[in-house]
Amino acid sequence: MQTKFLLEESQMPKYWYNLQADFPEPLPAVLHPVTQQPVGPSDLEPLFPMSLIEQEVTTEREVEIPEPVRDVYKLWRPAPLYRAHRLEKALGTPAKIFYKYEGVSPAGSHKPNTAIPQAFYNREAGIRTLTTETGAGQWGTSLSFAGSLFDMDVTVFQVRVSYDQKPYRRAVMETYGAKCVASPSELTEFGRKVLAENPDHTGSLGVAISEAVELAVKDPNTKYALGSVLNHVLLHQSIIGLECMQQMEMADCWPDVIVGCTGGGSNFAGIAFPFMGHALRGGQKSRIVAVEPSACPTLTRGKYAYDYGDTAHMTPLTKMHTLGSDFTPPGFHAGGLRYHGMAPMVSHAKELGLFDAVSYTQRECFEAGVLFARHEGIVPAPEANHAVKGAIDEALRCKREGKEEVILFNLCGHGHFDMAAYTSYFAGDLSDHEYSEQEMAMALSGLPSVSA
Repeated sequence: MQTKFLLEESQMPKYWYNLQADFPEPLPAVLHPVTQQPVGPSDLEPLFPMSLIEQEVTTEREVEIPEPVRDVYKLWRPAPLYRAHRLEKALGTPAKIFYKYEGVSPAGSHKPNTAIPQAFYNREAGIRTLTTETGAGQWGTSLSFAGSLFDMDVTVFQVRVSYDQKPYRRAVMETYGAKCVASPSELTEFGRKVLAENPDHTGSLGVAISEAVELAVKDPNTKYALGSVLNHVLLHQSIIGLECMQQMEMADCWPDVIVGCTGGGSNFAGIAFPFMGHALRGGQKSRIVAVEPSACPTLTRGKYAYDYGDTAHMTPLTKMHTLGSDFTPPGFHAGGLRYHGMAPMVSHAKELGLFDAVSYTQRECFEAGVLFARHEGIVPAPEANHAVKGAIDEALRCKREGKEEVILFNLCGHGHFDMAAYTSYFAGDLSDHEYSEQEMAMALSGLPSVSA
């Protein structure tokens, strides 16, 4: 029985896929944070080079991957697809379980799929300095890696709780030549304001984004890079699903169920959007499941509304599933999923009924990750454990129902820098944080009033 399904470098996709081309209804407009009018390219130029702004707004189905980007991709792409034979046997399920493994990248996750093109396009525009934020550190590591390849200076604001929990991620960023700063910090006006109000603030992606954006808008030679949420980021990640389509054909299978974890939406969109588009164009339909943490349940409990992407309210207003830009999630270990909002494209797809969403607590996700590691050998990142849990639950459903379905999930990163979290799990020290109804209600009460 074949375990690995590998593509040749020559089979790597030459184009990214854009789900906007196949949406039955267009995305709601992005609004200026002050005027609340639809933003134009000039509104985004302080943050991004024009090439990325064009990708942000395009409705073309295919966008060509530049040859220099494809050359770097070859360091790890095409990424392998695995059949989880041993996990299937352990579960006693008739289902076939496949997983796309993005942990083979130099940074250990799917994030370089967009970090490389973002650094490339900025370098082509003459930019030499990038700022960004990171939660668990996967994105910060990836942009630091990309910056080293394109000779760019990178400053990363890492959410304080993850900065303390994951010191080795910081060490990797510094190895690549980046500067890593705990957020909230004394480096920005907004960081100082947050610390003045709460010196023990654990940080959030919303706060870290505000700090990174502040530095970018103050310096014309500095641009901002984001690792999730934005349309061009989801576009770059589509290479995951495009490769999967070829590999599933190699396996003579097509997924009945596709599972991905969701925080901002990038790896979920990467594996799911090409399949969604395939179905929207009349092809075979798969049931798609997004899995999120119960402590930050944007899709399952959040409100679909216009909101800011950051806590300082410097970013444009986008319509998305949100817990409120002032919401600070508990300090659970899946730092990459601790974001108050969901990507507008993912949120729009949810409103159109193109996928389902579920949430799990962190202990049950770690339990699933340990089960997976003991049978498949790969230790998943805490974020990826949510997808593992979702896939296992689907496989057990197939067992109960006696169905031989094909399940595909995205293993978006390894957990080699997250062993402190596993140590806490084995010691029984992990607690299951439920989001505070009162805190979320307060954050949602602060949503901007938008007439659009």
